[in-house]
Amino acid sequence: MERRNFLKNAGLGSAAIVLPKPNIQADNKLKPRIKLSVSSYSYWHFKGDKFPIEKVIDDAARMGLDGIDILHRQMEGEDNAYIQKLKRHAFENGIALTCLSIHQGFVYPDAAERKKHIDHTLHCIELAAKMGIPCLRLNTGRWNTIKSFDDFMKARGIEPAIAGYTEDDAFAWCIDGVAQCVKKAEELGILLALENHWGLAATPQGMIRIHKAINSPWLQLLMDTGNFLEDPYDKLEMIAKDTCFVQAKTYYGGGVWYSLDLDYERIVKILNQVNYQGYISIEFEGNEAAESGVRKSVELLRKYI
Repeated sequence: MERRNFLKNAGLGSAAIVLPKPNIQADNKLKPRIKLSVSSYSYWHFKGDKFPIEKVIDDAARMGLDGIDILHRQMEGEDNAYIQKLKRHAFENGIALTCLSIHQGFVYPDAAERKKHIDHTLHCIELAAKMGIPCLRLNTGRWNTIKSFDDFMKARGIEPAIAGYTEDDAFAWCIDGVAQCVKKAEELGILLALENHWGLAATPQGMIRIHKAINSPWLQLLMDTGNFLEDPYDKLEMIAKDTCFVQAKTYYGGGVWYSLDLDYERIVKILNQVNYQGYISIEFEGNEAAESGVRKSVELLRKYI
């Protein structure tokens, strides 16, 4: 009776109140909300003393970033006390540990050598789970017929196959190796992210070939914006829809091996077109001091995300 009197006094009588119907389909489509991270690699390029991961966390917090991704080779160790210390320090500073970037390769004719890399990958999947890191960076590996990485970079990442073998052989080894790791990744909830990190993944076609062959939601792609050296944007667009993590190269002070003039406004638009919801993690690879180079990189990326 009180409700009826209220409606009558409000001039509505017994007429139904019609509210606009929500657009459920539109509501379910998330707007892009890319988060900004930084790679510990930005502070240490495999030369001199390792830059402590704790200090990377501190710097990320000072800059108001959302997370850091950790270069496995930069860690002081893998003992439980160190791992738990990193987790606590990150949480206390409001920093997510977003990705563990490891090194391995499957392009070896010797099955025993491939098994070493498979075992290393399985170990690192377990390590990522202990660290509470949901994503693991994978490499395909390369022929290593050019021994020096400096010389390999001078050759623009192109090298001949081992005599007597073909790319099809290498793809078969790589697909088999990744397939042996996917089950463990699914079991522990670690998303494997295959990076365009030279070798078989130097082209989007190579990355897509491996991704399709594995055909698992636990293998997706990692977009490194600086590893397609020629005409990168069409190539980045080809892998965008299957990308789960992005590492954004910057080169203040000139690149360690090369420099690219990357259009990040265009790259972010490519990601927005596929409704990318994850992290862009800065990989500063310049010769300028990391303290200033990373800050400039943060300012650059913030313009567009």
